Amino acid sequence: MTTPTIGSLRVSGATLHYEMRGQGPLLLLIPGGAGDAASYDAVTDALTTEYTVATYDPRGMSRSTLDDPEAEQSVAEHADDALRILALLSPDEPARVFGSSSGAIAALHLLTTHPERVQRVVAHEPPVVEVLPDALEHRMLIARVQDTLHTEGLMPAMTVFAAGLKKDGETMEPKAELTLPPQAAARAERTMANLPYFVGRIVPSFMSYAPDTHKLEALSDRLVLACGQDSRGELPYRAAAFLAERLSKELQHFPGGHTGLTTHPTEFGKLLLNAFRS
Repeated sequence: MTTPTIGSLRVSGATLHYEMRGQGPLLLLIPGGAGDAASYDAVTDALTTEYTVATYDPRGMSRSTLDDPEAEQSVAEHADDALRILALLSPDEPARVFGSSSGAIAALHLLTTHPERVQRVVAHEPPVVEVLPDALEHRMLIARVQDTLHTEGLMPAMTVFAAGLKKDGETMEPKAELTLPPQAAARAERTMANLPYFVGRIVPSFMSYAPDTHKLEALSDRLVLACGQDSRGELPYRAAAFLAERLSKELQHFPGGHTGLTTHPTEFGKLLLNAFRS
C-alpha cells in the first residue's frame, strides 16, 4: 500500500485527521460505523490508479478529536466536515464521494445540501430506516440500544443492536477468533475504542435521519445506491433497497455483506471504479 500524505483540518468543534494518496480527480471516502480512514486501506491502491483518494477519521473517531467530547452529533455536521475536506482538496471542481453505512448517510446529506460540490455519490447500505414502512419498530430498537447502553454497558448494547440488524429468523453465531497482523490489529483496537462513541452518539442521530427524498429524486442521476449481495434481509439492505425503489433507481450489488469492502476488497474496488465511470 502506498504511503499517504497526512494532514489535519480544523472544523467547527473538531480537528479532522485526513489522508491522501494517488493523482487525478478527487475521490473522497467517508468511513462508516466505528471505522476510521484505515477502514479503506485494502481498496485504496486500486482506486489510486484513476483518482486522488482522500479519506479521514470522522469527528470523534480515532485521531479526529472533538473540542467537547460530550458534544451531541448530527448528520448535518458530519456532512459539513466532508464538505470542508472537499473545499480544501478539490476547491475548483466537484468530487466523487463514496460512503459506507453511516458514512453513506453523511454522503446522501452532502449531495442534497451541496450538489454543486459533488459529481457522483456511491452510497453503500445507508441505514436510512426512517424511509421504511416499519420505521417505528426501528425507532424502538434504537431506544432499546440506548437504554441497554446506559443500564448494562457497551457489549450488551452491541448485542441488542446486532440482533436488530440481522435477517428475520437469523441466529447470532459466535465468530472464531482471528490472529491479525500488527497493522490490522492496531486498526481493530482503534475500532473497539470508538465503539462507545459510535453506539452512544452516532447510532441514535444517524438512524433517526430522514433523507430528503424529493431532492434525491431530482439528483438521482448523480446517485448510485449499493448493497452487499450477501446482505439481503438485513436492516441496512432493506432501507437502501426501499430508498432505491422510491427513487426508481436500480440497486447495485457489491461483493460480500455490509462490510464487503473489508472482506472482498479487490472485487469491491473494481466495482466501485465501474460505478464512478458509468
